[in-house]
Amino acid sequence: MPSDLLSRALDAPGEPPLRPLPPLVAALLHSLGAPPRLAAHLRAVHDVAVELVDWVRDRHPDLAVDRDAVLLGAATHDIGKTLHPEELTGPGSRHEEAGRNLLLDHGFTPALARFAATHGSWAGPAVTTEDLLVSTADKVWKDKRVPDLEDKLVRALANATGREPWEEYLAVDDLLTRLGADADRRLAFQSAFPVHP
Repeated sequence: MPSDLLSRALDAPGEPPLRPLPPLVAALLHSLGAPPRLAAHLRAVHDVAVELVDWVRDRHPDLAVDRDAVLLGAATHDIGKTLHPEELTGPGSRHEEAGRNLLLDHGFTPALARFAATHGSWAGPAVTTEDLLVSTADKVWKDKRVPDLEDKLVRALANATGREPWEEYLAVDDLLTRLGADADRRLAFQSAFPVHP
C-alpha cells in the first residue's frame, strides 16, 4: 500500500496538471521508500521550476542557465526529508545536508547534489542563477514571496542582461504572481498524500 500511495503521488495528474519528475528522481524516491507527501511536494516545486526556467530562457535567450540542473535541483531539493520526515510538517534544516549527502551517495555529482543543501539559503557569494531559481520555485509554488530572494534574482538577471533592475522586477513580479495563483490547488494536491502511509 505505501508504494501505491507513492506511485499515485508521482503519477496522478494533479490539479493543476503537474509534470512528472525526471525518471531518475522517481526511481530514487521509490528505492528510498519516500513519504508520498514528499513526492507530491517535489512534483509541485519541479513543475513551478519548469515554468521559471523556461520563462528565463524565453525572455533572456543569451543568458546561460543550466535548465537541467535547475529541474533536477527542484526535483531533489528536499530529498533529505526521507531521512527527516518530521520536517515535512514542521520546521527544520537537518534535511538539507542529509539530502546533499544522500544524493552524493547515490552517484549525483556535487554540482547537482548542492541544491539539496542550498535551497534554503541564497546569501552566499557562490550563489548562482540556478540556485536562485530553485529557491524561488521552492517558495512560489505555495505563493510565498521572499523579497530578498526575489531582489537577488532580479539583480542577477539585470546584471546578466544589461536591463534595468526595475524592468526585470516588473517582469519577475508578473511571473511570480501568475505562478502563485495556482498555489491553493498545488497545496491541496500535496495535502492529499500522507507523510506516513
